[in-house]
Amino acid sequence: MQDMSGFPLELTGENKPMVSFRKVRKSYGSLTVLDDLDLDVSAGEMVSIIGPSGSGKTTVLRMLMTLEEINGGVIYVDGKPLTHMEKNGVLVPANERYLHSRRSDIGMCFQHFNLFPHMTALENCMEGPVQVLGLSKAEARDRSEELLEMVGMIAKKDQHPSRLSGGQQQRVAIARALAMRPKVMLFDEVTSALDPEVIGEVTNVIRQLVSEHNLTMLMVTHQMGFALDISDRVCFFYGGKIEEQGRPADLFGNPQRERTQQFLSAVKEAV
Repeated sequence: MQDMSGFPLELTGENKPMVSFRKVRKSYGSLTVLDDLDLDVSAGEMVSIIGPSGSGKTTVLRMLMTLEEINGGVIYVDGKPLTHMEKNGVLVPANERYLHSRRSDIGMCFQHFNLFPHMTALENCMEGPVQVLGLSKAEARDRSEELLEMVGMIAKKDQHPSRLSGGQQQRVAIARALAMRPKVMLFDEVTSALDPEVIGEVTNVIRQLVSEHNLTMLMVTHQMGFALDISDRVCFFYGGKIEEQGRPADLFGNPQRERTQQFLSAVKEAV
């Protein structure tokens, strides 16, 4: 059993991070996906995660969404442990009830939308606030219509996903995640399943979120120009660790590590 004595029950202080990975490990048998990961994300910060396939990028987001169990360490969100809970003065692995109570702090948009096909755009956005947060249908409708307006989809609110383009579905998915009023927003390759001509629809919505809303955001992306444009910080993952991180202009303009240089060079050649 893991010794949890070195991990605090709660993170405190004015400058506590909104998201904190402390010595987080994830493995599948002999394959180590994340290796003692330490990562802090400040409130309101936009962090992009880049790196080759198999470097652990998406696993970071899936663990924050509690879709994957960790094998070591602790993840904190807004100062409170996410993956663990306090019991008799010590941290123990969180049970499903505790995880359920914390999930609403985190919203995620996936590569393949994951909208409910039998519901309209508006109904997709209303479902979580009504079923999970306990909002009345009237409150949920008002909130959802406001968000669909923000992402430019209010005119399509009564359409089912099958009647929407990929870019339109992804914008509805973003509105649906925001309807839960999360503290942390996660984006997992949200443009990679889209046709090139509609990628701009989605990236413009994310730009608006960055500039107008004080959300803490983590984004896994293969679009280097987009990451350069909107991120406060970029983390390059390799071999289950953060190989290099820094301000976008520094990391893209003057990478210090050889593996970062190789990756960015390969990405440029592929464009």
